[in-house]
Amino acid sequence: MNQVKLRIADSVERALADGSPVVALESTVIAHGLPYPLNLETALECEEAIRRNGATPATLGIVDGVPAIGLREDEIRIFARGKAPDGRAIEKLSLNNLASVMVRGGWGATTVASSLKLAHAAGVRVFSTGGIGGVHRGAADSFDVSADLTALGNTPMICVSAGAKAILDLPKTVEYLETIGVPVLGYETEEFPAFYARRSGLSVDTRVDTPDEVVELAARHWEIGCTSAVLVCVPVPGEAELSASEVERAIARTLAMVKAKGIRGKQLTPFLLSRMERLTGGASLKANRALLLNNCEVAVKIALVLHRL
Repeated sequence: MNQVKLRIADSVERALADGSPVVALESTVIAHGLPYPLNLETALECEEAIRRNGATPATLGIVDGVPAIGLREDEIRIFARGKAPDGRAIEKLSLNNLASVMVRGGWGATTVASSLKLAHAAGVRVFSTGGIGGVHRGAADSFDVSADLTALGNTPMICVSAGAKAILDLPKTVEYLETIGVPVLGYETEEFPAFYARRSGLSVDTRVDTPDEVVELAARHWEIGCTSAVLVCVPVPGEAELSASEVERAIARTLAMVKAKGIRGKQLTPFLLSRMERLTGGASLKANRALLLNNCEVAVKIALVLHRL
């Protein structure tokens, strides 16, 4: 990645040059996650929340084959529509197709995995997302394990999320994170958040209550030679939380439909999130938006501590 040409936005380049705080954001949630126009509104609100709290946002994506570290607003609007100016679909980028889209000169929306790689290549140290991908339910048969875990295991970044997406096998995801050496920190919580719900019944490795604690732990983790990310798990705001029973009922119905339709691969998560929205009467969508904004605010606090140090 060190030899890859990056298009770094002027504001991001200035911030990196003088050591000012920068927070990276993914673009898959814009192109393939939330529906239009909520995706556009949320993307712009996340960027504004980062600026308002004293940092520079860097929304990531591939534009005409070039990795962009800081999309322009007109480009974010294009991503929100899901189609490039030439009419081609904006592809969902993981580690396996990132280079392919670049070589073909296409447009691509970054997942957690590809965002971590591009942000790290640019020198950004803090990344904020909704929920990470992980081990899918039924992975013993399907072998469906997100490349997000691969990237977290070998990219030294601080990743702020609301845990893992609730549609996943959370116990196996937490176990996988331990196996690949990713410290799982609970921000003001001792439980691993379940995306839509604040509790999962699963323990985090360490509870932290301040951004200073996060930065100190991350520094020690890397100083001893570890090269994985540090995962900071922030529960969804209480007013937007869904009950665990409601979430599980919706997931069970959704997974039954997935099995009947034979949906797999990159289409699986967008389908699951869309069905969850319908089955919860839009409550899952409100929770998703709330946790994205909340995670941005926590990520800024962490980035500010890094800047101070």
